[in-house]
Amino acid sequence: TMTIDNDKHIVDVHVRSGLYSSDTIFDYIHGYIATRLFSRNACFIMKINKEYIPDLQEMGRLAFERQTMNTVYSPNNVWVQFQSGHSRLGRLEDWLVYGKAIEHLCTGLPLYQ
Repeated sequence: TMTIDNDKHIVDVHVRSGLYSSDTIFDYIHGYIATRLFSRNACFIMKINKEYIPDLQEMGRLAFERQTMNTVYSPNNVWVQFQSGHSRLGRLEDWLVYGKAIEHLCTGLPLYQ
C-alpha cells in the first residue's frame, strides 16, 4: 500500500509479503529515502536523486497507473539495490538531517547509508 501526504511531502510504502515485508518512507522535504527490511531488522537510507526518483506529484500518478495496469506489473521489479557496508545506530545529528518520519521508522535499528 502507498500513502501520499502532500502537506508533509512524505510518501509511505508498505509491502506485506511475508519474509520480504518492508516499509519505505520518501521524505521529500529532507531529501532522503529510508527502507526498513523486516527480514534483516535494519534500515537502509539513501539521498533522493531527482534524476532517478520521481517527484511527489509524479509518484501519485505512477501509483495510479500501476494500480490500473495490475496485469502488466511484475512483483520482481526493484527500484534500488542496497549493498551492505558498515552500520551504526542513529544519533541525534542523524535524525535532524533525516527528519522525524525516518527517525520513527528506523530508531533502534542499524543504519546503512
